[in-house]
Amino acid sequence: MSDTEHRLPERDRPWMMRTYAGHSTAKKSNELYRSNLSKGQTGLSIAFDLPTQTGYDADHELARGEVGKVGVPVAHKGDMKQLLDGIPLDKMNTSMTINATAAWLLALYIVTAEDTGVDQQLLQGTTQNDIIKEFLARGTYAFPPGPSMRLIADMVAYTVTEVPKWNPINICSYHLQEAGATPVQEIAYAMSNAIAVLDAVRERVEEDQMGRVFSRISFFVNAGVRFVEEHAKLRAMGILWEELGRERYGVTDEKQLRFRYGVQVNSLGLTESQPENNVQRIVLEALAVTMGRNARARAVQLPAWNEALGLPRPWDQQWALRMQQVLAYETDLLEYPDIFEGSVVMDGLVSELLEGARAEMAVVAEHGGAVAGVDYMKAALVDSHRERIHRIEAGEQIVVGLNKYTETEPSPLMDEEGGIMTVDLGVQQEAIEALAAWRESRDQAAVDAALAEVRRVALTDENIMQATIAAARAGVTTGEWSQALRDAFGEYRGPTGVGEAAAGADDQDIEALREEVDRVSDALGRRLKILVGKPGLDGHSNGSEQIAVRARDAGMDVVYEGIRLTPAQITQSALQEGVHVVGLSILSGSHRELIPDIVTSLREAGVDAPVVVGGIIPEADEQPLKDAGVAAVYTPKDFDMRRIMRDIVALVAEHNGIADPAAAGAA
Repeated sequence: MSDTEHRLPERDRPWMMRTYAGHSTAKKSNELYRSNLSKGQTGLSIAFDLPTQTGYDADHELARGEVGKVGVPVAHKGDMKQLLDGIPLDKMNTSMTINATAAWLLALYIVTAEDTGVDQQLLQGTTQNDIIKEFLARGTYAFPPGPSMRLIADMVAYTVTEVPKWNPINICSYHLQEAGATPVQEIAYAMSNAIAVLDAVRERVEEDQMGRVFSRISFFVNAGVRFVEEHAKLRAMGILWEELGRERYGVTDEKQLRFRYGVQVNSLGLTESQPENNVQRIVLEALAVTMGRNARARAVQLPAWNEALGLPRPWDQQWALRMQQVLAYETDLLEYPDIFEGSVVMDGLVSELLEGARAEMAVVAEHGGAVAGVDYMKAALVDSHRERIHRIEAGEQIVVGLNKYTETEPSPLMDEEGGIMTVDLGVQQEAIEALAAWRESRDQAAVDAALAEVRRVALTDENIMQATIAAARAGVTTGEWSQALRDAFGEYRGPTGVGEAAAGADDQDIEALREEVDRVSDALGRRLKILVGKPGLDGHSNGSEQIAVRARDAGMDVVYEGIRLTPAQITQSALQEGVHVVGLSILSGSHRELIPDIVTSLREAGVDAPVVVGGIIPEADEQPLKDAGVAAVYTPKDFDMRRIMRDIVALVAEHNGIADPAAAGAA
C-alpha cells in the first residue's frame, strides 16, 4: 500500500445542505429562504402546509386550523411566484415535500420558471411523491391507490424528457422509520415501493428509456441514533438498488445504477423531555449518512433541537445548518476514501440486513406487491412500533432524559413562548381573503375550460401533466385541481392497521388493566368503549394507532376510523357508538382551533363523555384546552401508555360515579 492510499488526492465536495422550512405565508417563507441561503444553505427544501399537501384550499372545512401551520400554503401560481421571488430557479436545487398533489406543485414550479424566463429543461430538484408511503405512514394521500400510481407514472414519463434534471419521485423510507419500521422493514418496503413505481412507469415509456427513468429515481431516508447500523442499512440499500436495476430493468450504465439519496435524520427519537439532548442525537445521526464515502448522502437536512415541542424558530434552524457546516468544513470527514471498506463489522451487518430485507421483500411480493400489500405492511408497522414503545416502557431501550436520567436543571433555551415559533391565528383568514381576491381577478372561462380538460384527461390513458400545467397557467387553485381529480378518481380512506395488528403480549400490567376494564365495564352495564379520533388534516397517525391497539389489548371496545375527520364526523360517530370517552390526537398545531370546536359539538349533540387529547401541544396551551372542557392532555413526554390507559379507565369510572375499590378499602 502506498503512503497516500488512505487519503484522497483532494478533499471531497460537501453534500448539499438544506433546511426543511416554510410557514404562514408565501411572503414570510420567501424571506426565510433568502435568509437561510445567505447563511450558507446550498439547496431549498420546501415544507407545504397540510391543505396544500392534501389538495384543499384555505376556505375548505377541513383546512380549518391547518393553514400555514406545518408549512407554507400555496394555492395558485401567484403564491408560488411569491414564494420563489428572487431565487434563481436555473441554479437552485429545490426539494418539495409533496405527495398526493406533486403533479400540481411541479406544474406550478414549471409555470413560475417560465414566467421568469427559465426553461423547464434547466430545473433541478425533487418532488417526494411516494404515495404508497403515505398510505403506510404519513397520511397525506388524496386519491385511491390505482389513480395515485398513474399520476406518479405520468410525472416520471413527462419529466424524463421534458424536465431531465428533475427527480420526479424520491422513494421515502424516512416516514416508514417514523412509523416504527425496523431497518429490515425500511429497506424492504422502500425497495418494494420502488418496484411498484418502476413497473407502473414501464407501461408509460419505451423500454429503451428505462435506464434514464431508473437514474432519476432518488430516495429520501431516515437515520436513527444507532448510527453504525443505520450506515449499514444504506450500504445494503445501495446493493439492492443496483441488483434491481440490472436484473429487473436491464440497466447496465454504472452511473444510472447509483443509489442516490437525500436524508433527514430521525425525528421519532427526538424528545420533549430534556430537549437539549436532541442536539447530540442529531449530530450523531448525521454521521450515519456522511462517514462512509461509498454510501454518502447527496443532500442532508437536519431537524432542529425543538421539533418535538413545535415549530422551530429561524435561530433553531440556523443551529441545525451550522451542525452540517461544522461536520463538513471543520472535521476531516471528507479527506478519506471509504473508512468502512473491508470492515468485518460493517460487512457482517450489511449481510444480515440484506438477508432480512430480501426475505421481507418476498413476503410483500407474495401479497401482490407494494400496492396490493399496503394492508400487510401497515399492520406490520403498527406491530413494530408497538414493540418499540414496549421496550421503552420496560426500560429495555434507554432514552436519556425520558425513561432514565430524568433529573434535570431548568433549560435556559426556553423562553416565554415555550422555545418555539407560533403561527399567527389570523393567517387563515388572510389566506381566505387572498384566495377570494385571486378568484375575482382571473379569467373564469379559461379556468373552467382548463378544469374540464383535467377531468377529461383523468378519465383517459393520456399523460395528465400537460393538462395540469395548462391549468396552472390559467390560474386554477390547488383545491380546484384536486377536486377535479376527486370527481374523476373518487375518494379513498387508507387502512389503519389496527384491526390487523397482532394481539399484544400478556404481562402482569396488561392483566391488571384488563381486570380493571372488566370491573368498570360491569358497573357500566356494557363494555367500556373509547373513540380515538384524528381531527383536521394531520395524517401522522402512529400515536393514535398505538392508543387504539393498546386500548383494544386492555379489553376496551375501540372505535377508530382513521385520519382526516371533521368535528361533525367525530361527534356523529361518538353519538352513534355511545362511547364512554373520546380521545383526540393532533400533531399539526391545529389543536387550539379544532379541539374547542369538537368539545362544543359533542356537548351540543348530548355526548357527555370526557375528552382527552394527545399530540405536540405546547405547555402554554394545556390550560386553555382544559378550560375548554378537555379532561386530560398528553404530550410526547408521556411515553408510558400503561399509565395513559390506567388514567383513561379511572377517568371513565370517576365520570360515571364508579367507586375505586382501593380507595373504598382504605376508607
